[in-house]
Amino acid sequence: MNRRKKGKTRKKTGSNYKLGYILLIIALIPIMYGLHLYCRQMERPQNSSPQTGVPTQALSVKELQIPTLLTPRQEQIIRHTGYTVSYNKELKLPNWVSYELTREETKGKEKRDNRFIADPQVKGPIATNADYARSGYDKGHMAPAADMKWSAQAMKESFYFSNMCPQHPQLNRRSWKNLEEKVRDWAIADSAIIIICGPILPKQPKTIGKNKVAVPQRYFKVILSPFVTPIRAIGFLFNNEQAVEPLSTYTVTVDSIERLTGMDFFAALPDETEHKIEAEENYFQWPH
Repeated sequence: MNRRKKGKTRKKTGSNYKLGYILLIIALIPIMYGLHLYCRQMERPQNSSPQTGVPTQALSVKELQIPTLLTPRQEQIIRHTGYTVSYNKELKLPNWVSYELTREETKGKEKRDNRFIADPQVKGPIATNADYARSGYDKGHMAPAADMKWSAQAMKESFYFSNMCPQHPQLNRRSWKNLEEKVRDWAIADSAIIIICGPILPKQPKTIGKNKVAVPQRYFKVILSPFVTPIRAIGFLFNNEQAVEPLSTYTVTVDSIERLTGMDFFAALPDETEHKIEAEENYFQWPH
C-alpha cells in the first residue's frame, strides 16, 4: 500500500514540474520580447526617437519642411507624394517647394515622365505649356524629377506646373542641375536631408504667356542635414541668368535667404541650434 502511494506521489510531482516549466516559459516570453526591443533600440543612433530612430533635436521631419511666411502672400499648401508646395495663384508659381530625400530614395529606377501638366489640386489659374513656348525660359523643376525616381506617382507629380518656374536655360541646365546632383550625393552620405527651394521675385516682375506667369529674378535653395552630428545647414542663391561657376560660389547663409524671402526656415529646431547653423555657409564641411 505504501509503495503505491509513493508511486502516485512521484507521478504527481513530475506533473507539477512540467506545469512549472510551461508556466516559466510563458512568463519568459514577454521578458525575451522586451530584451529584443531593447537591443533594437540600442542599434539606433544615439539621442533618437524610439519610434523612428530620428535624432531628438530634429523633432519632426514634416515640421522642418514647412517654412513660416513672415511676409504675407497668397498661398495654397498642397501635399503631393514626394513634395509639398506652397502655390501662389497670383504669380502662377510656387512660393516654395520642400521635400525630404533619403538614401533609399536615391536608388529609385522610375523613368522620367516628361509630361508637364496642370496640378489637379490647384485652385485657380496655373501655367500651361503654351506659356513657356518660345519664351526663352525653361520649365525649371523645383523638386527635381531625378529625386522622385522612387515612385511612379511621385515622378508624375514632379511634372505638375505647380512645381515649375521660368528658369534661364543656362541656370536650369548648369549650376541648378549640378546642385541637384550634389544634393543626391549628400542624401546618400548623410542618410537623409531636407530641401526647400523656390523663386525670389522683384516688386514688378515681367511675365510670360497668356496666363502671365511671373518670371523670378533669383532662386534659392536651403538644405538641412538633421541626422548627423553636428547638424548642418547651408543656403544657395542664384540669379536667374547663366550660372557656370563652381557651386561654392553660390553659397550663402540660411539667415540671408530668410531676409530675402521673408520666410523662417527650420523653425521646429531648438532656437540655439537653429541660430547657429543658419549663420554658417561653409560649403566644404559638406561631403565631397
